[in-house]
Amino acid sequence: MPHTLLLAEPRGFCAGVVRAIDVLDELLDSEELPIYAFHEIVHNQHVVESFRERGAIFVNTIEEVPVGSRIVFSAHGVSPVVVEEADKRNLRVIDATCPLVTKVHLESRKAAKDGFDILLVGHEGHDEVVGTKGEAPERTTVVDTPKDVSELEITNAKKFVVTQTTLSVDDTESTINAIIELFPDAEIRNDICYATTNRQAAVRAIAERAGLVIVVGSANSSNSVRLQEVAASTGTVSYRVDGLSDIDPSWYENVDIVGLSAGASVPDSLLEPIIADLRIRGVNRVEPVIVAEETIEFRPPDNS
Repeated sequence: MPHTLLLAEPRGFCAGVVRAIDVLDELLDSEELPIYAFHEIVHNQHVVESFRERGAIFVNTIEEVPVGSRIVFSAHGVSPVVVEEADKRNLRVIDATCPLVTKVHLESRKAAKDGFDILLVGHEGHDEVVGTKGEAPERTTVVDTPKDVSELEITNAKKFVVTQTTLSVDDTESTINAIIELFPDAEIRNDICYATTNRQAAVRAIAERAGLVIVVGSANSSNSVRLQEVAASTGTVSYRVDGLSDIDPSWYENVDIVGLSAGASVPDSLLEPIIADLRIRGVNRVEPVIVAEETIEFRPPDNS
């Protein structure tokens, strides 16, 4: 049984997630219910369910929202088509898109106006990728792997590259290198955000010392899934869980050191029961493993 717990730092909420959650939290306290949100406000089932219990309604189409209602756009961003649809229904919109995602939208929009074809490195169908692609759908191609790049047809050699903000740092580097090999003059914007980069570095640091790594985060959370993959890439046994109930105690057998991290949409309240359980099982040393200190904060979005 383990005797030491390594806590990855940073872990859990990033500035963009805090901003989005604060917006919806304040609206639920101050405005008439229900409050609508376009897609899950962040990709964590516990956070989403807690908001749903308080009166938030999460929708996947604007048509589901009654005319004139209050709606929040999630941290992952939306396409211009969604903005137009909301305007047509006179919805009172608060845009909680992470500012770092908005930056990618602006880059894509400008690149399209400048005549570039856009290669968007990301996971097809992810909310963030859908929103970014929507800035210039006829000019944007989503690629995820070097294999995707190798299958591209070379038409317009004028390429502009942007990325989803929550990708694997290592995998994205490989994909971008493949793009450069095929399109040496491509303009590259690696948009993986500071929070993703820091959390991957931290989970790698604990994985290199631990016999087991547990990453807390939901299955639809890209950054949480990537954290588990990064930990596994070191050769250390690793699992992604939504919370304590997902953990099989047999994982701890013959393990001296456990590493614990969490995706950027995970509240500390989900880690606390895991830490308490490990103490009951014999952990007597908890060591923070700090790779970066985060002080970034984003101001609240305009209230419209």
